Amino acid sequence: MGQRKASRDGDRKVGRRALLIGGTVAAAGSAVLAREELARLWWRTPGVEKPREAGAVDYKGARWVAASDANWRRADRPDDFGIDMVIVHVTQGSFDSAVKAFRDPGHKAATHYIVRQDGHVTQMIRELDVAYHAGNRDYNERSVGIEHEGFVDRPQDLTDEMYEASARLTARICARYDIPVDREHIIGHVEVPGTDHTDPGPHWDWDKYMRLVRRARTTPA
Repeated sequence: MGQRKASRDGDRKVGRRALLIGGTVAAAGSAVLAREELARLWWRTPGVEKPREAGAVDYKGARWVAASDANWRRADRPDDFGIDMVIVHVTQGSFDSAVKAFRDPGHKAATHYIVRQDGHVTQMIRELDVAYHAGNRDYNERSVGIEHEGFVDRPQDLTDEMYEASARLTARICARYDIPVDREHIIGHVEVPGTDHTDPGPHWDWDKYMRLVRRARTTPA
C-alpha cells in the first residue's frame, strides 16, 4: 500500500479494441463478427453488468474476500485492456489491516491479491477488473497488483514462505497473459511513474524473487 492512498480511478473507459469495432467490421464485411463483438460488449450499456460467479478466484488455492467496489473498476480484461505487468507492493501493516482497508469504501485503493507472511494468498479483486493500486491510471489498467504483508523497513517480514508463494502466483499470472518474466514487466510500486510510494522497499530481494518466479514459470501448475 505504501505511504499514501492511491488516487481514485473510477470513470469508465471503453478500450481501444471496442472503439475500433466499427472499422474492423466494415473492413471485414462480416455480420458474424459484428454480432460477436456486440454480444461481448452488451454489458457496457449503462445499467447492465456482466454476470460474475460469486466467490470465484483466478488463482487455485487463493481464498476469496471481496474488496469494496469503490476500490476497483469493472472491466473485461484482457479484451478491453491488455495485461502486461505485475506490480509488487508491501502493505505497511498486518495482513488483517490490509484486508480491512481494501474492504473500506473510503480507502479508494486495493490490490488484486494479498500474500501473507506464511504464504497464504487472498484474492480480493478479479484479474479481469481494474484495481486502484498503482496511483497511475494506465498502470492500473494494464497490471495485476500483489500486496505482501509487512513493513518496508523490516527485512524479517519478507519471509521465504511469502517470497515462494508470491513467485508462484506471479508465474501463473505471467503464463496466463504471456507476460515476459523480467524486471520491465514485474516491477515495484516505487517504479510506477508519478507515485510517491517506496514499496516494496530496499530490503525486497529482487534477484531472489525473479529467480523464484522463473523457476515457478517452468514448473507445471
